[in-house]
Amino acid sequence: MKRQCVLVVDDMPEILLVARTILDRQYEVIEADSGEHAISIARAVKPDLILLDIVMPGMDGYETCKRLKEDYRTRAIPVIFVTALGEVKDEAYGFEVGAVDYITKPANPALLRARIKTHLALYDQKRELQRMVDQATEEIRETQKIVIERLGRAAEFRDNETGKHVIRMSLYSRVLALALGMSEEDANTLQLAAPMHDIGKITIPDAILRNKEALSEHDMDRMRAHTLHGAEIIGEHHSDLLKIARTVAMSHHEKWDGTGYPDGLKGEEIPLVSRIVAIADVFDALTSKRPYKEPWPVEQALLYIESRAGTHFDPQITPLLRKNLTSIMEIYDRYADDITGNTAMYQEPVDETAIYLRR
Repeated sequence: MKRQCVLVVDDMPEILLVARTILDRQYEVIEADSGEHAISIARAVKPDLILLDIVMPGMDGYETCKRLKEDYRTRAIPVIFVTALGEVKDEAYGFEVGAVDYITKPANPALLRARIKTHLALYDQKRELQRMVDQATEEIRETQKIVIERLGRAAEFRDNETGKHVIRMSLYSRVLALALGMSEEDANTLQLAAPMHDIGKITIPDAILRNKEALSEHDMDRMRAHTLHGAEIIGEHHSDLLKIARTVAMSHHEKWDGTGYPDGLKGEEIPLVSRIVAIADVFDALTSKRPYKEPWPVEQALLYIESRAGTHFDPQITPLLRKNLTSIMEIYDRYADDITGNTAMYQEPVDETAIYLRR
């Protein structure tokens, strides 16, 4: 069984030797003679516990501890101060900067070993609890992902015979989000939420969804209502994933100039995630075959979207589609339908209803 690792930090070689003599039989002991050296070793080795002196040249122990606790790579490692500073105020400040214990020199060997054993046991318990929480969280997230993907596909099966639309547009959304500077975690969450954008379509009759002719005003109103129905189906939740899914379902048909629906939001009033999804969704709708249209060539789809930057689409996000076309096309090819948009003849839609209302 691998021995637990203790990092001993002190600028005096004789103290390091004493510590090694006391601990070497039970633990793997590594040494550092300065605060800077300790931080470097802690990041690289990730010891199970750190014994830290306070009075050292350069960076003292207090500052070393603070920096260790500010770094996500080392913040969880328990730190015990072992120091000649015995004033109450010194001890209090030691706990304030993040230490789990405070021992004054000269340290009793039995006391030092007992304190180390206690804090290592607590640290092991904490890590095991965190592992269990992480595992449970990942299982919940995976379940949410599966449910969301299946519900998104359920909506698409009624409107799109291929069913690959939700895969492509969600991956396009992730590419655009990352290009916009969104964090990896947030972009991944958006990718998982995007397939729910049209979940409200399960409430729309097939006679409307599959109608190849221009819709009546009454039917258009019913089609527009899928955004409200989608938000209602998803509901209110604490989960970030479901919050974003609800937002996207509600507002992905809003337009930059305020002429969209259901709320007529304008510009940055439209949630960022919905502005991203709107572009990804339309691009895939244009380049895919639908019951009411043939697929468009990719270049024509790009030109169409770019011509509507500042009216339908966010003018800052729109150029990112072309700038990241290599990544977009990798997704396009990987999840291609049986009939692709690259080889189709370009045809202008009869009206925008065919593009915006039946996705």
